[in-house]
Amino acid sequence: VSPQFCFLYPEMVDKLILLESLGFLLAPEDTEAWLKSKRRVIDRLLSLEAKQQTPKARSPKAALQRLLEANSHLTAEGGAILLQRGATETPSGLVYNRDMRARTQSREFFTVEQCVKLLQKIQDRVLIIISQDGLLVPHNLPSRNHFVKALQEAFESTLKEHIQLAEVPGSHFVHLNEPEVVS
Repeated sequence: VSPQFCFLYPEMVDKLILLESLGFLLAPEDTEAWLKSKRRVIDRLLSLEAKQQTPKARSPKAALQRLLEANSHLTAEGGAILLQRGATETPSGLVYNRDMRARTQSREFFTVEQCVKLLQKIQDRVLIIISQDGLLVPHNLPSRNHFVKALQEAFESTLKEHIQLAEVPGSHFVHLNEPEVVS
């Protein structure tokens, strides 16, 4: 969302820092793939809304354990930080605040060419921080590898006066596990 805000309202933005994100989602190259993708998103949202359930309450220890099981690169300390904002204490235990609809890819998709043109509209500096073992590492994204490489090449050639790419050691959760590395 933040890159979209930046190119829609560049006069309101001084700096943009993206952590483990290139700021855009890849648009499928052919129209049929795009249509299937959009339909899958809508069907998933409808399915989630149809089976809305009462959130399960867990003890603080069980909630942390479940979070760590689902996120292998997250430390216990980082998980505790996520639970502070990601769960609500109820009389029966902690209940996750998450809305599963947010995990459904309902955002706009762009081509590499559109990304470059839109990023050129951002008037000020952009810092993109990518962790070495994070989500944007080529072996972690085989289906989007060409997109990541193409965007990185565009950053380095066309947009180098606006965009700085920084790679830091760590996983996708480097900001929680090792905040000093990010700072």
